[in-house]
Amino acid sequence: MNHSITGKNYKKLVMQAAATGVSFCVLDTLNNEIKQISHVPFNKTTPLEDELWRMFVQYPELRMGFDEAVVLHDNAFNAFVPTALFDEDFAGSYLQYNTRVFDGDVYAWDAVGSYDITNVYVPLMNINNYLIDRLGSFDYRNANSVLVEKLLDDSKNAFEKQVFIHVKDTHFEIVVTNGPKLLLFNSFEYALPEDFLYYVLFTLEQLELNPETVKVWMLGSIDTQSPLYALAYTYIRHVALYDAAPLAAKWQTSHENALTNFILLHT
Repeated sequence: MNHSITGKNYKKLVMQAAATGVSFCVLDTLNNEIKQISHVPFNKTTPLEDELWRMFVQYPELRMGFDEAVVLHDNAFNAFVPTALFDEDFAGSYLQYNTRVFDGDVYAWDAVGSYDITNVYVPLMNINNYLIDRLGSFDYRNANSVLVEKLLDDSKNAFEKQVFIHVKDTHFEIVVTNGPKLLLFNSFEYALPEDFLYYVLFTLEQLELNPETVKVWMLGSIDTQSPLYALAYTYIRHVALYDAAPLAAKWQTSHENALTNFILLHT
C-alpha cells in the first residue's frame, strides 16, 4: 500500500470474496468515482487458488498500486455477539450453535460501529494467504459486519421495527432492527422463490411481526421485476426496495448499481 503523500494515487480496492466468486470495485477516493465494478464467478471444480490466479490475469487493473485495499469475507460462518459478553479467548464457542467449527479454524472478529456488537467469524484464510502475496498488506472484515453496521446507521432514528432483506443469487440475509438495536441477523440459502418466501414469513412469525404492518426493505441483487419481489409483495403489505439514493449520489452512480453493490460501496 502507498501511504506517502507524494505516492498517493487516490485509488482504493474493495474485494468481496466468497468460495463461489469475487466481486471487486476500484474507487477514486479523490473524486468519489467508481472506476470499475466487476463480478467474477468461480468454477466449483477448479482449485480456488487457480481461480484467483485467473482473476488477476484477466483483470490487470487489480495489479495497479492502491492506497488502500479491503477484503470482505463473504460467508455465513459468523455470529453477532454483544460486546460485553465477548471473550476473544473463546471466539469459536459463539459459532458452534449456528455453524460447524473445527479445531484448526482461525477466528476473527469485527467491532460493529458504535453499537456494542462484535461479529465473530471464520475468515477464508486460503483467500487471505493468496491475496497477501498479490496485494501486500490489506484490511479484512466480514461482509455481514458492513451490512449490519450500515443498516443500523440508517435505522437508528426509526421508532419501529424494520426488516431488511439483502438478496444474492443463492442466499439472502435478513436483518431486523428496532431503531439502533439489532434484533436478528440470519442467512438462508434458497433454490426457488417459494423457498425464499417461506424463510421470510417464518422469520416474521418467529419474531411476532405482522406482515400487514411491518415494513420490509429489499436490497442487493433485486428489482421490482424479480419473482422474489413479486412473491414478497403478494404476502407482505409494506414491502419496497431500499432507498439507496444517498449512496448512489455519493459515488455518482445509478440507484440500481448502489442497491446491488450496497456492501462494496459502503466499505
